[in-house]
Amino acid sequence: MNTNYSRIIAGTMTWGVWGKQLNTSQMIDLMQHCISEGITTFDHADIYGGYTTEAAFGKAFAESNINRESIELITKCGIQHEAETRQNTIKHYDYSSEYIVWSVETSLKNLQTDYLDLLLLHRPSPLMHPEEVFKAIDALKTQGKIKNFGVSNFTPSQMTMIGAKNYISANQIQFSVTDFDAMHDGTLDYMITNSILPMAWQPLGNVFREETEQTQRIHTVLDTLSEKYNATKDQLVLAWILKHPSDIHPVIGTTTPERITNAAKAVEIDLDLQDWFTLLVESQGHKVP
Repeated sequence: MNTNYSRIIAGTMTWGVWGKQLNTSQMIDLMQHCISEGITTFDHADIYGGYTTEAAFGKAFAESNINRESIELITKCGIQHEAETRQNTIKHYDYSSEYIVWSVETSLKNLQTDYLDLLLLHRPSPLMHPEEVFKAIDALKTQGKIKNFGVSNFTPSQMTMIGAKNYISANQIQFSVTDFDAMHDGTLDYMITNSILPMAWQPLGNVFREETEQTQRIHTVLDTLSEKYNATKDQLVLAWILKHPSDIHPVIGTTTPERITNAAKAVEIDLDLQDWFTLLVESQGHKVP
């Protein structure tokens, strides 16, 4: 299993026009803060910011003088959004070998780098074919443009199909204390069995986004545990993910330096077994079978 990524990954979706609209110097500061906290892996997708955030990040990276070998860059391709820069009349997916290669070369140009540490197919398409994907991935690896290949939001059967011709090293999935289907539908079992590294997007789930009976129950437990572990609630929610034996790497979306620092320290928390199950039970609202 490839473990050349920082245990906590910085997600860049809200760095640009889809979120905080950071300028170049603010992006440089944020990159350097992440690195200082041991967060060296940056997660992108070509569509972020309507196909603009990679280029904004790339400009900041080029001006930052950060050593390329000291960081890892992930990006995703395949989603065709309706955007000013695209002639798309409907959101769809494109996994033709020509499009994958073109998309990667465009991302490399935008990110101002010669290679990606990891390329992910962003979402499964009903029209994807393992041979077609292989043609692109094989060429990109041979040319040194990507080091590793993976997928995102793929089910076990989709991983089996694409994996028939392509070595899948990672799958980025939705996973948190409020979104844990991957533990029960075979996704994480499959990834452990096949040495595929899970990465979790939206790792804080709905804990801080919604006030529901579920999140109220979770907060009641977190109030107690935050004293026990001398930790913040967001650290505990990440520690819950980090305890899973599949070695899940959370992709955090925050641009707040303090919360990035908190997230980095979550790796030091080892939740007690019964505390881990208490959070699960309160989230699902019933005892384990």
